[in-house]
Amino acid sequence: MAALDDPRARSRLVRAALVSFPPRIRAAGRALRGTPDEDPTVTKTYLAKTGEVQHAWQHFDADGAVLGRLAVRIATILQGKHHPRYTPHVDTGDFVVVTNAAKVGLSGNKADTRVHSWHTYYLGGLKQMTAGEMRQRDPQRLVELAVRRMMPKTKLGRNMMDKLKVYAGPDHPHAAQQPVTADTTKFKLKGR
Repeated sequence: MAALDDPRARSRLVRAALVSFPPRIRAAGRALRGTPDEDPTVTKTYLAKTGEVQHAWQHFDADGAVLGRLAVRIATILQGKHHPRYTPHVDTGDFVVVTNAAKVGLSGNKADTRVHSWHTYYLGGLKQMTAGEMRQRDPQRLVELAVRRMMPKTKLGRNMMDKLKVYAGPDHPHAAQQPVTADTTKFKLKGR
């Protein structure tokens, strides 16, 4: 009884019982199971291929939407993680059109305190701009920066960013692609 309480002794007993079957019975068991291609209990993982993916178009209206919440959803769609066909090494995402980027919301006092910095690579070329200033001057860039920082930092991530189309106003030239309008009410600032 003490041998069954010890896990190592128990595993030795199980291995001894399995080995004690004659080889022809073990071979018959393998023949019944078959190869992984024939075995109905084995499921193969689907991996998308580059040419077989159809990219849909989605439209987001950023009017009053919180920038970070909107950017998370857009990054998910650009990568294709909302599809069951998602494959990490293939671009399985959809195209995204964002309108009204000039009316995107920033919660708290981020419009005044969040500072975006970059360098021109000239001496003394450090440039800084608050998120509020950037929303007034170049709202497309504000949305693109928020989404880009949530994407993979690889060649594939840069190619996925090419599918993002951002416009400051309510109009966009992609009506021919018939983008599906996404619900952005859950991204809105409270009180708006």
